Amino acid sequence: MNLVRPKEPVIGTLVSTALCMKGKSASFVRHIDIDVSGTPLAGNFRAGQAFGVVPPGRDPSGKLHAVRLYSIASPSWGEDGEGNVLSTTVKRVIDERSADDPEVHDLFLGVCSNWLCDIPTGAEVAVTGPSGKRFLLPESTSEHNYVFVATGTGIAPFRGMVKELLEHPDGPCDRPIHLVMGVPYGTDLLYHDDFIALAEAHDNFHYHTAISRPESGPRRYVDQAVVENDAITALLADSGTLVYMCGIKGMETGIYRHFVDAGLIDDYLEWPNDIERVRDNVTERKVRAGARCMVEVY
Repeated sequence: MNLVRPKEPVIGTLVSTALCMKGKSASFVRHIDIDVSGTPLAGNFRAGQAFGVVPPGRDPSGKLHAVRLYSIASPSWGEDGEGNVLSTTVKRVIDERSADDPEVHDLFLGVCSNWLCDIPTGAEVAVTGPSGKRFLLPESTSEHNYVFVATGTGIAPFRGMVKELLEHPDGPCDRPIHLVMGVPYGTDLLYHDDFIALAEAHDNFHYHTAISRPESGPRRYVDQAVVENDAITALLADSGTLVYMCGIKGMETGIYRHFVDAGLIDDYLEWPNDIERVRDNVTERKVRAGARCMVEVY
């Protein structure tokens, strides 16, 4: 961890950039590959970790821009198979500034996200890291089942994890793997064709989508996709199952409540003895993810 500190970033090279949405969308999300060969990061990152990017220039106060963290979207052997090229999933941040003065309504563009999406292949990128020691696959992957739940760009670490489980040089993991992906619109689905292809190639991998603003039909959220799926519900009761959640904060609440309803609170959550086991308590800060539940929300 932290082989490269933010104050002394190393230089990587952008080698590939492409949109990774299912179709034409109001969002703009790109999959980018960065070559870090010759730096301490090469061969020293794992699926589930993050790396930092230091955008060029200075902030309004005149200071150098602070590092921004991005989830690694590649398996531990990288996009090139040798750990020299890592990838991530970048969404352009575009918004109007909010202000008390109604006359102030200028456009805000995310400094790092838009820069990463704008630069061409061959451009230099100041990178740091890697960071993160808990949101990782276990050392003995064949001893566990997996339930991955993502919203939006929270899919990034699961792209790397699923590829690591199913495309490992030593052979694929044969344990059940379920991936639930939640987005507002169907066109916002990221790496959709890739996951469908993996599901067709591996009987133990199951890909589920939850669209909250569909063109037709009922709204569906990731917690519903988990709770209403009999195979996932049965898998959660298995002592070998690990749950990973990544995405917008609040996505975990419905799944935590399901743990309570299904009598699985002790398997996946930590809570102080003075809290009564009722569904409303899962929203309190005192309830935390346990050893078999890994959560990264923002």
